[in-house]
Amino acid sequence: MKYRKLGKSGIMVSEIGFGAWSIGLDWWGKKIDDEEGLRMLKRAYDLGITFYDTADIYGKGRSEKLIAQAFKGMRNEVVLSTKFGYDIYSGVEQIGHNELPQKFDEEFVRYALGQSLERLETDYIDLYNLHNPKMSAIQDDSIFRLLNQLINEGKIRHYGAALGPAIGWRDEGILAMENRNVTAIQTVYNILEQDPGQDFFKVANEMDVGVLVRVPDASGVLTGKVNANTDFGKDDHRSHRKREFIIQAMKKVDNLKPFAESKGWNITELAIKFILSEKTISTVLPTVTSIEELEMFANISDGKYLDEKEYAQVKEMYSKNFYVEVAGLKS
Repeated sequence: MKYRKLGKSGIMVSEIGFGAWSIGLDWWGKKIDDEEGLRMLKRAYDLGITFYDTADIYGKGRSEKLIAQAFKGMRNEVVLSTKFGYDIYSGVEQIGHNELPQKFDEEFVRYALGQSLERLETDYIDLYNLHNPKMSAIQDDSIFRLLNQLINEGKIRHYGAALGPAIGWRDEGILAMENRNVTAIQTVYNILEQDPGQDFFKVANEMDVGVLVRVPDASGVLTGKVNANTDFGKDDHRSHRKREFIIQAMKKVDNLKPFAESKGWNITELAIKFILSEKTISTVLPTVTSIEELEMFANISDGKYLDEKEYAQVKEMYSKNFYVEVAGLKS
């Protein structure tokens, strides 16, 4: 496992992180019980993974509690990142994947932070992230004054913005990096979906902000778990992927295979190594639902990535839609 600096923090984090949404929610076609979740967390640590990203909303605290249980007495050996902003405390029921109401006022944030600290069994959070903030939150000075105050109080070390819920949120991400003292932003980015990620990297490099990447496998297309015949259950988070996207993505994957094979890699290795070829990226957060998947992703972090010419070549392929025809026209 290789390690990188988390933006301006100076904290070193593993290139492959553990996205703990999969052990808190059953949104990926598999329900993981507590015992299996603990085994996954402990195996991740054995593989050299030190960065654990969660949120209070993942199972309404379940994910945070499992992390605390797995790493009891090991606080200085792991980097903990959690998120806040959704009101999971007022009794509003979340229906499917619909967003809950958001709150960022001081009383709520302090309460939410206290609950996360209690569940994680720690005195401080390494990276405290606004969860899917809208532009109004990024523009709200009072939120960031409070976050700076929480740093001074020793309750958090750094803060960031987890952009979403879907791909996009370019303006929010750039404003957060340029006008707020964020240490990191989290975004969807993969070899098939490079926008707006590419717009973030220049600003992130200038502002010394670490980029955390989620959905690096394009919801399973780049690991072979998803194809045009895949039937997602109604509770599967990937059901938002339109069949047309998957069909087009499979064609793009076919056109990427010769490039991957020329490097001696499979498509999954190319997908992750492409991301890690971008030095601004601190950590990749694949969605893992088994120890086998953990081991696969961890093994890809070996420092052997694309050189500048190869990296530019793949980005050029993206600009040409990987030579896949759309509406009868070849890009």
